[in-house]
Amino acid sequence: MHLHILGICGTFMGGLAAIAREAGHRVTGCDANVYPPMSDQLRALGIDLVEGFDASQLDLRPDAWVIGNVVSRGNPLMEAILDARLPYVSGPQWLAEHVLARRHVLAVAGTHGKTTTASLLAWILEAAGRAPGFLIGGVPTNFPFSARAAAADAPFVIEADEYDTAFFDKRSKFVHYRPTTAILNNLEFDHADIFPDLAAIETQFHHLVRTVPRRGRLVVNGAQDSLARVLARGCWSERVEFDTEAGWHAANVAESADATEFDVMRGADRIGRCRMPLAGRHNRANAIAAIAAAEHVGVAPADAIDALGRFGGVRRRLEVRGTAGGVTVIDDFAHHPSAIETTIDGLRARLAPGERILAVVEPRSNTMKLGAMKALLPGSLAGAERTFCFAGGLGWDAAEALAPLGAKASVHHELDALVAAVVAEARPGDRVLVMSNGGFGGVHGRLLDALGRR
Repeated sequence: MHLHILGICGTFMGGLAAIAREAGHRVTGCDANVYPPMSDQLRALGIDLVEGFDASQLDLRPDAWVIGNVVSRGNPLMEAILDARLPYVSGPQWLAEHVLARRHVLAVAGTHGKTTTASLLAWILEAAGRAPGFLIGGVPTNFPFSARAAAADAPFVIEADEYDTAFFDKRSKFVHYRPTTAILNNLEFDHADIFPDLAAIETQFHHLVRTVPRRGRLVVNGAQDSLARVLARGCWSERVEFDTEAGWHAANVAESADATEFDVMRGADRIGRCRMPLAGRHNRANAIAAIAAAEHVGVAPADAIDALGRFGGVRRRLEVRGTAGGVTVIDDFAHHPSAIETTIDGLRARLAPGERILAVVEPRSNTMKLGAMKALLPGSLAGAERTFCFAGGLGWDAAEALAPLGAKASVHHELDALVAAVVAEARPGDRVLVMSNGGFGGVHGRLLDALGRR
């Protein structure tokens, strides 16, 4: 089968393309911005890429047009497909019908932590010899890629996004996956460009819960009122709670500069002692959720705990990008206020008294650009000694929003000015924590170069 994928350079669609190619399909694709590293990864797999969405691509005559959610009405290629009444399908639907059907799907849903938790879970299954398929929205360092099909009878781990499926299917992506095991990691308001309020997102999570079979397992953050409301609308599967003392949780935590140790507890029962490289309370919860989910496919918790000790981490999650002039630059994907706060707290737990965090933040997500979370930003950044905010392209006043931080915060509309301000403030021993869900104009390298020249 020949698939032509519209929007192929997105994380999900690029992973889908790699899986389809591995499964033996001929794959081509197009996007508005065909650029590395995704373009290089896809071309290395033998996937031909086209820049843009010109209607002349109809001449490729694929068996199916697979549509990503970046494509909307008015897209010239999509309009030509519609006019010609050609068969098309969304990426999540194609994946569900051609890869996930009849497999044990382990879906990781939640506002935060999906990539890390899915990576932890995939690695646990790999270490246990289960050789899972997976599609993850980031790159786990234990694997050389973010997606693979694996054997048709292998379990499949998928990062289950609540974002909408396509312009013609406004349901959340995850309703297509029909998991047997589902982690509901947390649930807050996000994606203000799609959802009017938290209740609308809760409805989508309810739809996900309705697809889990009676023999399935829901691994649920028991500390979240929003998830309690979701399950109050109906639950037909086994329910396992984590992050509560009555359920799975962490105890006797010890943080060091390069590792976290904690007891894994199931209620009052101690399961084992875990040591892993990830910092912060949120990552302990992510790990415990992964252990509970892996148990549902037959991996003993003791084996899962052992595997976590060999987990290498995930790129762009407190990833050290380099040190120059005694200052360490760290990259993180955090972009929602809750994620920003927990990321700062996680890094703080690794530092010695007196060591400083200089937070560099880009409010880049659609939700942040709309200003829906601006009132929460000062509180989320309060744990950093200094904050430098890049306000290029924002439609709201970042300086006004960060005013509660006083002299601890500064706002910059040009990257060069931001870099200069950070370098002027930084001193040996500081950690510069860069937080954005985009490339941020290569600011990490700019900072390291400027610190090295200082």
